[in-house]
Formats: sequence, structure tokens, C-alpha cells
Amino acid sequence: MAAVERDVTSGPIPVAPYMAVGLSTVVHGVGSRRDIGRNLDIVEEAIHAAVSIIGINMPVRLIALAEGALTGFTDEIFDVPHTTAASDLFIDIPGAETERLAGLARHYSTYLAVQCKARWPEVMENRFFNTLFVIAPNGEIVHRAAKNHLWCRERSCTPHDIYDRWVELFGDGIEAFYPVLRTHDLGNLGLICCSDGEYPEAVRALAFNGAEVVYRPSEAVPMTQAGPEPGGTWLLQNRAHAHFNSLYMVCPNVGPVYVSPRSEHPYDIAGGNSHIVDYHGHVLAHSTSGQNTFVAAIVDIEALRHFRVMNLNSNWIKDLRTELFRRMYDEPIHPANLWLERDPVGHAEADEIYRANIARLVERGTFTPPAHPAPGARYVPPTDGNREESWAAARRLWESTD
Repeated sequence: MAAVERDVTSGPIPVAPYMAVGLSTVVHGVGSRRDIGRNLDIVEEAIHAAVSIIGINMPVRLIALAEGALTGFTDEIFDVPHTTAASDLFIDIPGAETERLAGLARHYSTYLAVQCKARWPEVMENRFFNTLFVIAPNGEIVHRAAKNHLWCRERSCTPHDIYDRWVELFGDGIEAFYPVLRTHDLGNLGLICCSDGEYPEAVRALAFNGAEVVYRPSEAVPMTQAGPEPGGTWLLQNRAHAHFNSLYMVCPNVGPVYVSPRSEHPYDIAGGNSHIVDYHGHVLAHSTSGQNTFVAAIVDIEALRHFRVMNLNSNWIKDLRTELFRRMYDEPIHPANLWLERDPVGHAEADEIYRANIARLVERGTFTPPAHPAPGARYVPPTDGNREESWAAARRLWESTD
């Protein structure tokens, strides 16, 4: 029998293996947008170092920054009023900061995955979103998404907080909240941030939308230190995300943070433990240090694609019985549209929203309360006075650098 020749010029173009790099950089908390330049200097130096050292092994096609790498966490630490933080601390996309990063993407012909809190006036004025975006090798911003779940001390606006407006603009499908960037040379890239990854549904949504690589920057202590294994529950979660969804996880953690220019020493609030995990859930690379360092590993998209379509066992999504779970989310837990008509509130008031969520779960029988109730976690402000006065006083920490 004559051999059958296959036309190798037709069909999908193979994606060559490449090196993915996560950056962990020391951060200086910003008191205004102009302070971001100092952090950009550190990031730029880190990118130069990473490509020169790591690029001798394989081409570096993806460089991922940590959450907070550009701004730190001033708004969270000082409970800065939301609209003040939106106008004074954060960026526009595109803007001067993204253009500087775009120059680095063009220079090294690489994709940059970036997190920064940013205004999004086309969606809503006087709001900032914890935004994730991708800069392509040609310097263009080709993808943008917003963080959907927050930890209890973050006051970013989320799509769910203005749900009706978001749906009006982008629709109500999972692609509106968990979009995926499809490329010919990187594979399909999904973006989530920190607390988003505490929920299995987030990465599953990206996987359903075709994600092959997921960027999840940063996590804080105690999650990165919990238990006897390196990386704590953060690494545990990301290995599970990778294994259950057959995808890569690229997870750089933020370095030590100088709270203000007056800080003599930085605080390692994140605890290092950056890592990259493959589609089996195996750890390919791990770094205990978070102080101006890298984590790097080879990503093989073609191997992942073969695994997904040839396997009859451990590519779990293929036989998910979706009908069994349809009713699980019929009843809301966290209220939608909280900040559609009013400005986001501060930490103390937000605590009561979370307490109401817990009470709702108790009432439904999801949570069983303890026999002897005790006071729960609560926010204690670092100073007396209202939030505006407290931030005005704290803002003086930056005056010598203005």
C-alpha cells in the first residue's frame, strides 16, 4: 500500500516551545502617579537581566510581572478613598507607563503580561479596576481583563460591582468576565489575579474559553507560607488549577514592598515562592526568594494540545457532566451592582458586606455556626479620624520626594 502524504502546510501552525519568565521585583509604594517611574526603572532593569540570562536557553516569548510591581499597595494599606486613588494614584491604558513597557516588548520581541490598577472611563468614570493586560511583541496592547474577586482589604471596582453596566458593554457570557487571548506563537493566554485564583471557577472559565497558559500574579502571607510545603496554599491552588484544567500556570509573586519613601526597610508581605506549573500539575520552576529575582520554564503548547486531544482519562474537562451543576449558582451570595450608583466604601464598611455574605450562607445551611460564637476579624484603622483626613496625613510621607 502506498504511503499517504500529509499536507503539512495546511491546518494550524505549530507553536514552537518557548521560555516563560515571571519577575519578582522590589516595589516602592506610590503617593502619586508620577512615583510609578521608580518602579518602572526596577522592572526595566529586571527585564534586561532576565532576557540576557534566561534567553540563552530558549527564546523568551512571555515575561510576566507581579501584581503591585508598578504601584505597590498604597490604596489598600492606607484605605485611600476610591475616587481619590482613581484620580491620583493609578494609570490609563494606554498611557505613558504602558508605552514604556511597550518599548521593551518591541525591543525583545516578547509578550508582556502586566497587572496595574487603572482607570477605565469607557466603562465607568471615577472608578479604578485591578486590570490585567497583554502587550504584544509589536508594542500593541492586545488584551485586557479586570480582576473579578477581591480580598477583603482591596477596594478596586470589579465587573460584578457594576454588573449591569458591564453586561451592557460586553455581554453576560463567561468570555465577558474571563476573556482569553488567542495567538499564533504563544498559545491561548488567560489572565486572573491573586484572589481570583482562590475560586476554582475562575480558571475553569478560562479553560472553557480555550486558555492554555494562565497568568496569575501574586499572593500574600499567610497563604504563601501555609503548611510544610514550599509555596503554601498558593502553590497548592495553582497546581490544582493546572491539573484539573490541563493548562500551564505562570505565577510571579511581588517582592518586598517599601510602604513609603520614609520606610527604612521593605516588608516582604508576599513571601516569595513564584512558580510555573505545567498541564499535569507538576512544578517546573520555583523560587523561594521574591527579591528582584526570576522564575523561568519552558512552555510546550504542542505537547499540551496533544495531551488534551489524545488522552481518554486525565484531561478532565472532556467528560464533565455540566447539567449536574447548573443549579448550584442560582442563588447569589455576594451582591451585584454595589458600586453602580455609589462610590466604593472603605475597609470597615466593606467588612459588613462580607459578614452579611456569611450570614446568608448560615441561613441557607451552607455554613453551620459554632456552638459558642466569638468576635470575628475586623478592620482597625492605623490612625483616628476619617479616611480622607487619614490619607491627607499619610500623603505627607511622600512630600520630600515630590
